Amino acid sequence: MGKRRLAREYCIQGLYLMDVANLSCDDVIQTLEHCGPLLEPKSTDFAASLIHGAAKILKKIDKLIQSHAHNWQIGRLASVDRCILRLASYELIMTPDTPVKVIIDEAIELAKKYSTEDSGGFVNGILDQMKKERGLKKKKKRKHKRVKGDRQLFVNKK
Repeated sequence: MGKRRLAREYCIQGLYLMDVANLSCDDVIQTLEHCGPLLEPKSTDFAASLIHGAAKILKKIDKLIQSHAHNWQIGRLASVDRCILRLASYELIMTPDTPVKVIIDEAIELAKKYSTEDSGGFVNGILDQMKKERGLKKKKKRKHKRVKGDRQLFVNKK
């Protein structure tokens, strides 16, 4: 299993502890360091940055999830599904260098592993809607055209 996958599992555990035990980020990370899976320092740092980042914009993330979880209240989602969606939403919003396909695939696999039979499809449906919205925003934000032959110079299109 990949190091980033393990870090994401670690992060899901941390977000879950925050959600159900109402622990702070620092308490969660300290708890996971003592009781959670052993990760390499780089992976632990990656997971901690995801936990802190998601916690910092949790209200924004929950609002985004709610806007795509038609007929579901965020509080009615299974806690594990909610945490997986929070992590993936954070990565979609804040980590543009991570390919969207990787974010979504990882979330689906985590849902299949840690939640119910139907959770993979549920998580996929919500994240796919977010992906489409993200794509539309990018297109509106950066309309460009190619100029000067082979060189990739971009200019704003008005």
